Amino acid sequence: MSLEQQFLDQLRWRYATKRMNGTKIPADKLQTILEATRLAPASYGLQSFRVLVVENDELRKAMQPASWNQPQIVESSQVLVFAVRDNLSEADVEEYLADIVAQRGVTRESLEGFKGYIMGSLNAADADGKRAWATKQAYIALGFAMAAAAVAEVDATPMEGFAPDQIDEILGLRAQGLRSVVMLAIGYRNAEADYLTGAKKVRMPAERFFINR
Repeated sequence: MSLEQQFLDQLRWRYATKRMNGTKIPADKLQTILEATRLAPASYGLQSFRVLVVENDELRKAMQPASWNQPQIVESSQVLVFAVRDNLSEADVEEYLADIVAQRGVTRESLEGFKGYIMGSLNAADADGKRAWATKQAYIALGFAMAAAAVAEVDATPMEGFAPDQIDEILGLRAQGLRSVVMLAIGYRNAEADYLTGAKKVRMPAERFFINR
C-alpha cells in the first residue's frame, strides 16, 4: 500500500472522538503531533499564535465547566489550546526576524524589506483584524495536528465549545498577551462509551463537493 493510501485510510479512521479512556499518549507520538503543529504553514512564516499543552489534571478539571462540561477535557491525555497573540506588534516581528538571522545565517539588514512588507500588512489592520488573521493561522496548524494524530493512531477532538474568557483566566493567558481560539483534546477513544465508535464517516460525495471549472 502506498504512503498516500495509508494517509487517506488514517483520515477515514479518525473522527471527533466523544469519549476517551484516559490512556496517556507515548512521548514519541506526542512529540510527532506537536512537531507537525509547529511545522504547519504560517503567513509570512510569522507564527502569530502559541499552543499550550495542558496535561495537569487539576487545570483540566478547572477547564471542564468552561468547556460545556465536555468529558474529553478530563478524559484525554492532553488538551492543546491554540491561543493567538492579542495584538501583534513590531516586537513580535523583530523576534521572528532574529530567528531567521540565527537559523539561516543571513544578515539582519537583508531582511529590512521583508520587515517592511510584514509591518505594512499589520499596520493596515486594527487589533480585531490582527486577531482574526492570527486565528486563521492557528486553524491551519490545528488541521496539521489532527492529521498527524490520525497518522499516529491517536484520537483527537477539535473543540470550539468553550468560553474563551474563562479559559484565558484559568490558564493565565491574558497576562501573556494571548487569547484562546480553539482547543484539541488528544488521547484514545473509549470504544464502549463513545456512541460514534465504528460509525461510518459521512462526507459529501466528491462529485458534489468539488467544483471543476
